[in-house]
Amino acid sequence: MINDIKYVTSGMKKEHFPTDGKNEYLFLGRSNVGKSSLINFLSGRKNIARVSKVPGKTTMLNFFLVNEELYFVDSPGYGYAKRSKKQIDDFGKMIENYLVNRVNLKKVYLLVDYKVGPTKDDLIMYDFLKHFDINLIIVATKIDKLNQKERSAANKRFKEHFKTERIILTSTVKNIGLEELQKTFIEENTE
Repeated sequence: MINDIKYVTSGMKKEHFPTDGKNEYLFLGRSNVGKSSLINFLSGRKNIARVSKVPGKTTMLNFFLVNEELYFVDSPGYGYAKRSKKQIDDFGKMIENYLVNRVNLKKVYLLVDYKVGPTKDDLIMYDFLKHFDINLIIVATKIDKLNQKERSAANKRFKEHFKTERIILTSTVKNIGLEELQKTFIEENTE
């Protein structure tokens, strides 16, 4: 259960990141998939992480201290076409360095829009995470936007692409998946 959450810092390089050694949990996904909304949903606060209708607003890793015990890390979205080539390159370097070199990183929550399904960019990121043996959970977002028939098709697509992964279905609108997600980091930090 999250009792307290606060924004701590933002940055693109390790010298900007927290140095207290607490576990970190990265929320990663396409632009506009719902990373900030999910952090707000988990924290029970509407605006702890800034949510924008315009994709591509987040440009750095944003660190939120949870219960004085661990960090949620909100990342910029990938796959956003209106970024410059330099911004895309900078994002790639930042994420790769963080994912490969950050010893405090305990788990990545790879958010994938349930209705859209895994995009080419999602699958590239998934393959990257698997290549480096990074602990991850697939978070299917916006499940409330599908009817029963669409959910069945989406479920099949997700199982096809993410055969061995744990997949958690979420909706910040319908309050679905909150408890299951919270268990994945709270239990790990109270053992």
